[in-house]
Amino acid sequence: MSTAEPPAATRRSRSEARNEAVRATLTPLGPGERPWPLRLAAVIALLIGVGNVAQAAVGTHIKVGGTRAGLGGAVVFGLVMLVCAAGMWQRRYWAVLGFQALLAIIVIAFVFVLITANDILRAVIAVAVIALGGWLFYKLVRVLGRMQVPRMPGR
Repeated sequence: MSTAEPPAATRRSRSEARNEAVRATLTPLGPGERPWPLRLAAVIALLIGVGNVAQAAVGTHIKVGGTRAGLGGAVVFGLVMLVCAAGMWQRRYWAVLGFQALLAIIVIAFVFVLITANDILRAVIAVAVIALGGWLFYKLVRVLGRMQVPRMPGR
């Protein structure tokens, strides 16, 4: 029983061929190059980090779902965002990936806020955070791809 098709392990799917074509168009980041999505993400992380640490320093209590968030949690999250901002500014892959993970968690959390919104203002804010957070997440995917592209010898 002979078949003309190669084994499944050697066949390439159409999606893998598309992925390879997209990878071929990516150029690695140049020295000191920071695409605008990376700069925007670093600024947002910096603002969130400074805001959380400042709120904790002045004693402002943050309410989450009707209960007060702990002071330690706000400080730790603020410090994580500051480290993330510094890492993204230095073009570190782990920082961008970590920021994307936090961004995905925030977007999912705001989906639940939208589901339970009992007034228009909350719904509008939730939709804005979901849309802008999802858009920034999508834009950072290409930046991550460019960070992974190996440098060609002689370039």
